[in-house]
Amino acid sequence: MTPTPPPLSTTRRVKRIAPLQLGKMLALLYGIMGLIFCPIFLIMSLVASHSPSPQRVGMMAFGTGFALMLPFLYAAMGFIGGVVSAFIYNIIAKWIGGIEVEVE
Repeated sequence: MTPTPPPLSTTRRVKRIAPLQLGKMLALLYGIMGLIFCPIFLIMSLVASHSPSPQRVGMMAFGTGFALMLPFLYAAMGFIGGVVSAFIYNIIAKWIGGIEVEVE
């Protein structure tokens, strides 16, 4: 049996990122992060239910409302951030050549 030679590594360059695709990816990732952080705001709302009466309603409403809106807010910000980031990356990559990645 002859040993196989190790695979050669080669450098590849990311020249362009599709803005809408990156926006969709980041929207989904950020939306999932919003779902993960949602229980924190629900716990904050639960803790606020033990505060004095005038403050209780406002804090509970804020905590619950923010917990329900957080995944959507994060997803929207992820989409917008992804599209803008890809757009800026594509402009800069034309000037300096993009990111180099080593692959096997």
